[in-house]
Amino acid sequence: MSVFGLDVGTTAVKGLALDGEGRVVATAEAGYELSTPRPGWAEQDPEDWWLATAGVLEELRAAAGSPLGIGLSGQMHGLVALDSRDRVLRPAILWNDQRTGGECAEIEAELGLERLIALTGNRALPGFTAPKLLWLRNNEPDVFARIARIALPKDYVRLRLCGEYATDVADASGTLLLDVAARRWSDEMLDALELERNWLPELLESEQVSGVTLDGVPVAAGAGDQAAGALGVGVVRPGPVSVVLGTSGVVFAALDRFAADPRARVHAFCHAVPDTWHAMGVVLSAAGSLRWLRAIVDGDYELLTAEASRWPAATEGLLFLPYLAGERTPVADPDARGAYVGLNLRHDRGALVRALLEGVAFALRDSLELISELGGPAALGRVSGGGARSDEWLRILASVLEIPLQRVVVDEAAAFGAALLGGVAAGVWPDVPTAVAATVRPQETIEPRPEWIATYRVARKRYQALYPALRAVR
Repeated sequence: MSVFGLDVGTTAVKGLALDGEGRVVATAEAGYELSTPRPGWAEQDPEDWWLATAGVLEELRAAAGSPLGIGLSGQMHGLVALDSRDRVLRPAILWNDQRTGGECAEIEAELGLERLIALTGNRALPGFTAPKLLWLRNNEPDVFARIARIALPKDYVRLRLCGEYATDVADASGTLLLDVAARRWSDEMLDALELERNWLPELLESEQVSGVTLDGVPVAAGAGDQAAGALGVGVVRPGPVSVVLGTSGVVFAALDRFAADPRARVHAFCHAVPDTWHAMGVVLSAAGSLRWLRAIVDGDYELLTAEASRWPAATEGLLFLPYLAGERTPVADPDARGAYVGLNLRHDRGALVRALLEGVAFALRDSLELISELGGPAALGRVSGGGARSDEWLRILASVLEIPLQRVVVDEAAAFGAALLGGVAAGVWPDVPTAVAATVRPQETIEPRPEWIATYRVARKRYQALYPALRAVR
C-alpha cells in the first residue's frame, strides 16, 4: 500500500511514494528548463511539466506499485492560458517573473490598497496570477482574446492526469482573485479587473478528491508548494513555524483565523487544512543566492560551507543583501538588487559564502518578525529545502532567528505533504492533522549559538540599513 505525492517545481517534478506509516518507499525526479527570453521574464512550457510528471509516475509505479491516492503540489502563481480545446496558448508565466510592475500599480489604483488587502490578504505583486492576465490583455491581446480557461502549474498537470478543471484554496490564494477570508473566488476582484468568472477552475479544500485517473486512482485537490511543504514538516496548526531554504526562502506560520498585515509585507493565504489560514514571508533568493555564488567562485557546497565556517559570526563586518531577483518580504520591490558591502583585503571565498549565509538568515528574520505580529512569537522552526542540509547554515539561521530549528526525516517536504493529502483523499487517514501526526517525524534539533546572538543583533541593524541606502542611489 502506498500513496504518491507529486511536486511540480520550478526546476523539476519531484515525486515520492509513502507507506501508511510515512516511510518513503520510492522517489523519482525529472527536470526541465527555465526560459528567460527577456530580462526579468521567467517562462516554462507546460508540456514539460506533464512529460516530467508522466516519467515520475512511471518510476514510482515500477518501484511501489499502483497507489491508493495521489496528491499534487507545485510552484504557485504561474499562469497557464488555455483555449476552448485545452490547448496552451503561450508559455506559462512563472512566479518569479517580474514583467508586471505596471499592471500591479493598475490593480492597486483600481481597488485601493486597503480594500485589496482586506479582500485578498495581499497587495498586487509581479509574481501573482492576476497581474499576468492584465499584462496579456495589455501586451498580447490576440492571446488574451482566445483564453477560455486558466490554470496554475499543478492544476494543468491535474487536467492532463484526470481531465478535471480544479484547484485548491491554498494555491488559489496566490492568484489575487480569491476572497481569502471567505475561501471563495472574489466576484469583486473579477468585476474590478474585468476578468471572466468562467475562466476559473472549481475551488476545493486541499484534501478533497478532485478527480480520478484513468485507472481509478483518486487525486486530491492538493496545495501550493509552501502549504504542502508545511504539512510535510508538521505545521498544521499554530505552533512551530516552517522555515524553507529552497531556491526561495520562506517563513510560514499557521493561523486559526484570517489575519493580514495592514501593509501586506507578508502574505495571508488559506492553509491546506480546512478552516485554517497562514501567514508567509518570502525571500526570493535564498539557496538560489548560494547557487549563484557557487557558479561564480567554483567549488562544491560542502567545501564552500566548510570555508565559511572558518570565519567568525558577522564576517568581520561583511554584509550581503540577497535581493538578486527583486524581493517580496519585507519590501515588495521587483527592482531591488543584491550587494556585498564592507569588503576588505582579508575577505576570501569563505568570507563571501559566510556573509551570504548570514544575509539570507537576516532576510528570513525580517519575515519572522512580521509573522510574529500576526500569530505570536515562534518557539521552534521546522526546516526543509536543499539549504537545510547544511549544518553550518542552520547554526547561523538558528542564531539569527533566535529559535531552535528541527529537521524532519524527508527533505522534499512539499511532495511529502502532497502525498499526505492524497492519502486523506483515498481514505488512508481521516483528515490532515491525523495524517501528519501519524507520519511526520522530527529529527535532530539545531540550537542557537549563545555567543553569536548578540553579534548578529548588531550586524542585523547594519543589514537593515542597506536597502534604503542602496535604493537611494540605484
